[in-house]
Parts: sequence; structure tokens; C-alpha cells
Amino acid sequence: MDFPNCTEEVFATNNSSCASLETTKLPTSKILLSITLSVLAVVTTFLNCLVITAIAVTRKLHHPANYLICSLAVTDLLVAVLVMPFSIMYIQKESWGMGPVMCTIWLSVDITCCTCSILHLAAIAIDRYRAITDAVEYSRKRTGKMAGAMVSVVWFLSILISLPPLLWRHYTEDGDDEDQCIIVHHNMAFTLYSTLGAFYIPLLLILILYYKIYQAAQTLYMRREASRASRHSCMTNGSMIPSTYPAGDGDVDGGPRSPEPVSPPEKSYSEPSNEEPPRERVRAPAKPIHGKSRRRETRNESRRSQFQQGPRISNARERRAASTLGLIIGAFVICWLPFFVKEVIVNTCSSCSTSVEMADFLTWLGYLNSLINPLIYTIFNEDFKKAFQRLVRCSHYL
Repeated sequence: MDFPNCTEEVFATNNSSCASLETTKLPTSKILLSITLSVLAVVTTFLNCLVITAIAVTRKLHHPANYLICSLAVTDLLVAVLVMPFSIMYIQKESWGMGPVMCTIWLSVDITCCTCSILHLAAIAIDRYRAITDAVEYSRKRTGKMAGAMVSVVWFLSILISLPPLLWRHYTEDGDDEDQCIIVHHNMAFTLYSTLGAFYIPLLLILILYYKIYQAAQTLYMRREASRASRHSCMTNGSMIPSTYPAGDGDVDGGPRSPEPVSPPEKSYSEPSNEEPPRERVRAPAKPIHGKSRRRETRNESRRSQFQQGPRISNARERRAASTLGLIIGAFVICWLPFFVKEVIVNTCSSCSTSVEMADFLTWLGYLNSLINPLIYTIFNEDFKKAFQRLVRCSHYL
């Protein structure tokens, strides 16, 4: 077999083959980038499949609130399977070589699924807000049909927001370049329509709702602390101590349990020996009286410590709720805000532009939210943790 001689410049055919070999060879940085993005796509697929499977096979997770999380996982799974692989190929080749039809399909799936993922976060915020502020009435309406209706509305709005930019690209010169597969909004109205509907309005809604959720939780904790303080004052004044805590406390987060009632004292701690003199046998029953009073003092001290521990437990729960809400909002803002700020600036300022590398980085920063969502929305739920452990161990239904 003859191999091309790259050192001889006489043969033009050999020179052309050497040039083709040099152009097809990818730099190391691009190979590492492709591997990294592929790992992110695989991990995103795995995590969202884990959430979907856990909800499907675990009876404890068959709840309308979890149906929204399952739908969010399905949307993020579509991003990982249908959007990320084509984006990796696009970044690797630096041009679109699959034709205009595939470009239109890919852009449609990309915009619709990413918008739907963002709107799912807003729907989950609405569901949690109503569940904490109108718990009794909303619990009656919170059914599987209602969750399905919310999912349908989310998908309808996503298509409604994504369709006009795609039609605008199809009927303008933006889609004539077969080497590129992007959407450029020369019209201010389309830019505001797509960015406001896909991100800024949901962001404002999420911020307002989670702020009100935090306020409602803080008010609830303050009421429970006041109730504990009033009972503690009654205890110190010699009044009777109730045997249970207010509804919702207990040991949900490791808090104090309700004290056990005092059991009747036993006759003696140890049976007397038969060789004891009669006087010792007479004195033996008097010893448990001392023990009985000590046991009562011990129980009273434990009750005092439990009531004193109550505010600390409430503060811990409040900090945990605040940190959870901070993670949800922070991850959403960090992942998507830079991309949509870039979209507004680039499409409204004729002299403003970004590099291809920066545009790809901001796009994948938004895709990263599809990997973070299944972690944030399930990691703080004990039922999800147990379901994940059983799935990883290949166990059966809970």
C-alpha cells in the first residue's frame, strides 16, 4: 500500500492528501471539550431517568406535587437526549452540516424544551405557594388531574413562546446560511417577546412566590415558638404540662418528641435476699420513694430542656428552608440569566457581538440547569433519597 509522502512537494495529489489529514485532525483542547460535554449529557440523562423511574415505581411518591417534578425530569431528559448531542457536534465541527430541515427541528426542540423546563420551575413554585398558604382548600383541589392540567398549560405556553421566533427565522434571510444554525432577532418586538416569555416573567414570578413562601414559613415558625414559650412559662409557674407538641412539630426534623407519661413505680429495684434480717426487709420498700422523686425530677428537667431546645430547632428549620430556596433560585439565576442577558444585548444592539466560544459557553451554562434540577428538587426529600437508594441497589417496589 502506498502512503502519501508529505515531504515531497512535487506531487500535488500527495500535498492535497496531507492537507486533508491536517484539517481532519482535531486539537487536544477540542477533544477534551467534547469529552467533557458528553459526560455532562450522560450524567444529565442518568439523573433525570433516575427521578422518573423513582416516581414511577415508588408508591410513596405517587403524589400530584411529584407529578410536576416528574414532568420537569422528562423535559430535562429531552434536553439531554435531543439537544445536547447535536450541540456537541455543532461545537466540534464549528459548522452545521445536517441541512436546514434538521436545523429547524433541532432549534424547535431546543427552544421549546428549555422554555418548558423554565416554566416547569414556575409551575412548581405556584404549587408550593398554594400548598403552604392555602393548605386546607388546596389539598382538595390538588389531584392528579390538576397536575396534568398544569403540565398541559406549561407545554402549551412553551410552544406559544417558541413558535414565533422560529417562523421569523424561516421567512427571513437568517435561515439561508446552511453552515450556521442560529436564530438572530433583528426585530425588537420578537426579542422582547421571546426573552420575556421564556425567562424574565417566570424569573419574576419565581422570586415573588418563593419570597412569600419563606415569609409564610417564617410566620409559622414564630407562632410555634410563641406557643412553646407560653407552655414553658406555664411549666415554670407550676401549671400542668401538656403531653404533646403542636401539630406539625414532633420529630420530623429530629425535633423533640412528646414526653412519655410517668409510669407507676415498681415495688423495689431489686428483690431482697432471703438471708436479710427482718429490719432490712422493712426498710427496703422505703428506698423506691427516693427513686420515684428522682425520676420525676429527671423527667421535669428533660421537659424543660426540650422546651428550651424548641427555638433552636425552629431556627435550624428556618435556616434549612432558606438555604433550600436559595439553592433553587440561585441555580436557576446563575444558569440562565447570563444567556438571556446576552440575547437581549446582542439582538438589540447592532454594534454588540460575542465570540462563538462565549456564546457556546452561555448556552451550555443554561443546559447545565437540566442537570441541577433533579438534584435540587429531590435531594432534600427523604422519600426520594430512600427510593434512589433502592433503585441503585436494584431493589423492588417500596
